[in-house]
Amino acid sequence: MASALGLLFISCITLSVVYGNSQIDDVKKYPDPSPQTRGSPWPAPKQMTISETQLTVDQATFKFEFSETEVCSILEEAFVRYFKIIFGSYSTSLKFSSWKTLRSNIGSRSRYSGTVSALQVVSPCIDNIYPSLTSDESYTLEISEKGVATLKASEVWGALRGLETFSQLIYQDGLGTFVLNATSIEDAPRFQHRGLLLDTSRHFLSLDVLKENLDVMSQNKLNVFHWHIVDDQAFPYESSTFPDMSMKGAYNAFTHVYTQENVKEIIEYARLRGIRVIPEFDSPGHTMSWGKAIANLLTKCYSGGKPSGDVGPVNPAFNTTYTFLQNFFQEISTVFPDHYVHLGGDEVSFDCWKSNPDITAFMENMGYGKDYAKLEEYYMEKLLNIVSGLKKAYIIWQEVIDNGAKVAIDTVVEVWKPGYVEEMSRVTSLGYKTLLAAPWYLDYISIQDWPRYYMADPQNFNGTKAQKDLVMGGEACIWGEFVDGTNLLSRLWPRASAVAERLWSPASFNDTKLATPRIDEHRCRLVRRGYPAEPLNGPSFCGHEYVYHQ
Repeated sequence: MASALGLLFISCITLSVVYGNSQIDDVKKYPDPSPQTRGSPWPAPKQMTISETQLTVDQATFKFEFSETEVCSILEEAFVRYFKIIFGSYSTSLKFSSWKTLRSNIGSRSRYSGTVSALQVVSPCIDNIYPSLTSDESYTLEISEKGVATLKASEVWGALRGLETFSQLIYQDGLGTFVLNATSIEDAPRFQHRGLLLDTSRHFLSLDVLKENLDVMSQNKLNVFHWHIVDDQAFPYESSTFPDMSMKGAYNAFTHVYTQENVKEIIEYARLRGIRVIPEFDSPGHTMSWGKAIANLLTKCYSGGKPSGDVGPVNPAFNTTYTFLQNFFQEISTVFPDHYVHLGGDEVSFDCWKSNPDITAFMENMGYGKDYAKLEEYYMEKLLNIVSGLKKAYIIWQEVIDNGAKVAIDTVVEVWKPGYVEEMSRVTSLGYKTLLAAPWYLDYISIQDWPRYYMADPQNFNGTKAQKDLVMGGEACIWGEFVDGTNLLSRLWPRASAVAERLWSPASFNDTKLATPRIDEHRCRLVRRGYPAEPLNGPSFCGHEYVYHQ
């Protein structure tokens, strides 16, 4: 009788998937929202083969096993986190519309071939290390038809990525049984830098919101938090060297600041998820909040030969400017452990510089004439020398190069403006490493915009192989004019997931038709895990709808 009832089971599997060749074969159609995508990881692995053999996972007995005698904190924390992710966010009480449905689901138990009782993790694991641009995030994941599951990685960062994939392979059947298919995966990222920019100046974001976003980043295999921490509007970073900068520059010096302990907390939270934290302190423009505390840092603007009362970008003519920058970035180099600092350099208006007599005299003395791009170059060169002297590397926005400034060949240029295809070709032809952000400004909203993000490719420009090898990856950006803690996560996810797959998965994996049911499934996965990921593709539903929580 059980076997007969088992025939009534509605299968929800993909018999064969080889992502490396962008093929999905023999996908069966059933009356379920998207059954062919259940257990389909996002972003897509480099190569993945799924067997029709299904196995159960018992919450009461399943465990993670580590190959070494001692587990480092990164994996200890990850094992606890992923046990909760796998088992803690699913419904444990299931309703059936009829006795016939119940019998059908009970009968389905007979079709499972065995149980996965443990995931054996084989990886080096060293405490007190940070992810970097050169981290190895590759891994292999084997789940045999006999239920033996093994995750192997050369570095702990690959083990973290493999744990996320393993968690996504598991789903529940109609009776609540945790199920996964025998699967073989070989995976590695296409690009080493897969970032997300958050702006905490235009609207302050709480630590809880930043942490939630780091969680979702890790669940999409993004590995760089580009923290645009200050700007014209506010200076929420609490500097130990210059405490007045937040006292005078933050929206509220007591409630809307990031203390030194707060920053360390975010960096550690990110580290445990294999995410780098790269701060951005943008200058010489975007510095109105800096000047509230640092005298004579900003340029005084003139009108009719007299001070107008307005100020402009950082004043490059004063030696005191560089004394301040040396002391400030000395602190930043010790607070933020990543090798890179983002130094901005975008949207610098020359009008105030042109009006200021001190700068006019400086320009004449330097022989710059009226070429204010040379003044910008002078400032950026001094700043880059300060930062490189502190054993840090740096990223800048594209305008510095567009304005003709000559910077060190190891400078990383981030391209953000329209016409990015030509700009990527031009910047790489100059020999600079590049990051692409231009097509992924997620604060610009339009209906069903994720396919546009999905199809944008950082290496889709005319250039040699050597030029394309200079592309480090890219970043999704969400500027803070109209987002804060109330809508950040829903505005970002799963739209940013489209960028995540573009930066992780092979370039050949670019079919939006195939991606549509998968990103819908991933969206429901995030909702089930407790994140308010917004719908992307019109009317739909998730088996487990979002429940507001605090």
